[in-house]
Amino acid sequence: MATWLVTGADGMLGRDLVTMLRAVRQRVIPATRTVLDLTDRRAVDAAVTTIARIGAHGSGSIVVNLDSWADVDAAEVDEGAARAINVHGAANLAQACGRSGLRLIHLSTSYVFDGVSTEPYAEDAPVSPATAYGRTMADGERAVLEALPEAGVVLRTGWLYGEYGRSFVRTAATAATERPFTDVIDDQWGQPTWTLDVADRIVDIGRAAGVSGVLHAVNSGATTWFGLARAVYAELGLDPERVRPVAADQVPRIVPRPAHSVLSQERWARFGLAPLRPWREALRAAAPSVLGVE
Repeated sequence: MATWLVTGADGMLGRDLVTMLRAVRQRVIPATRTVLDLTDRRAVDAAVTTIARIGAHGSGSIVVNLDSWADVDAAEVDEGAARAINVHGAANLAQACGRSGLRLIHLSTSYVFDGVSTEPYAEDAPVSPATAYGRTMADGERAVLEALPEAGVVLRTGWLYGEYGRSFVRTAATAATERPFTDVIDDQWGQPTWTLDVADRIVDIGRAAGVSGVLHAVNSGATTWFGLARAVYAELGLDPERVRPVAADQVPRIVPRPAHSVLSQERWARFGLAPLRPWREALRAAAPSVLGVE
């Protein structure tokens, strides 16, 4: 039985991961930000040292960092606050793992790319963040990989939805019950990704030997927010024609989102692991828990 420290354990993905780890009989230490402040280096060192000591009496220890400042608009207003968690917090955790000889799986984002390319971004593509959030996440990735070149995994994802927390999928479902028509952006592309599928792959990484570097954990294929909303309506048994397309520039935001947040998944095969399943298949499987569909 391995011991897992999971930061950000109260988030959308964190709750799924903790539940899954317990289901497969792993020892889990869930940590929320109120319990473990990643910007407090001494607290991080103490937590990682404790986890390493517990794991030494079992099948080892693994650290998963799901804690981040993920509010894109707020990060643009206060990049320093976002940087404290996304960069310095990630660095503190990675360096502590290095001192204790532990592996770290660090969650990142497709927003480390500017979205200008019309082709899927490869794992080794140069990062090109266009937002404060993306810059801090890219710098956090760098800190992890520099501290743990052989024991660090950066797991990029995007467009997450799940049973818990806020997500576009749940918002679209709510809109379907409240208004006859919904206008949704149709010129921004991404990969809707079910948190349960990402959690499953994190467990796979923890069990596999020699996995390191950057991996992309997104459900396969791509669609627009408009296409995703139509799929949600279809899963609810509603008319997708009630969803109408609009351009992104018609929806005011503090920070424009990337036009093409699509990631390739080539590196999974190197470690004997399969890419995540197609996004539409995942949404259908998620519908009972996420949308309440029988």
